[in-house]
Amino acid sequence: MTVLNILTFPDPRLRKVAAPVIKFDKSLKKLTEDMLETMYQGNGIGLAATQVNVHKRVIVIDVSDDRTDPKIFINPEFEIKDNKSLFSFSEGCLSIPGYNEEITRPDKILLKWQDVNGKFHEEEPEGILTVCIQHEIDHLEGKLMVDYISSLKRERIRSKLRK
Repeated sequence: MTVLNILTFPDPRLRKVAAPVIKFDKSLKKLTEDMLETMYQGNGIGLAATQVNVHKRVIVIDVSDDRTDPKIFINPEFEIKDNKSLFSFSEGCLSIPGYNEEITRPDKILLKWQDVNGKFHEEEPEGILTVCIQHEIDHLEGKLMVDYISSLKRERIRSKLRK
């Protein structure tokens, strides 16, 4: 497996919207393996392909304490099940190293995705997995966690990361 280079904010490539995956082949499986290795090396719990400059709708996640439950979501999308049920979490991001921000997101979603073989799945995730999924899907849409904070804070972070 290969550790990939993670783009960091404010790199404009992080704002590119990812295209759907249409080829489910060995190169997709290799990409997901490399993304998992990259995520683990960075001590992250999630990584979107956009963060490694691959603009395909692919995310990997492992919220287990012992890194034994990797999840791969191809072409993920979600719908909010309950606008009133919210969950706040201090989110970090491998593309914004050293910063955490309290972000509030819907707690109940219906997730639809494909696996690396193209098979369709659907589930209602819970807890931190729900937050992580939404965070990573934001990346696929060219959105970052700094978009949820004030412009003043965002500019401070941008300045520090440019140095």
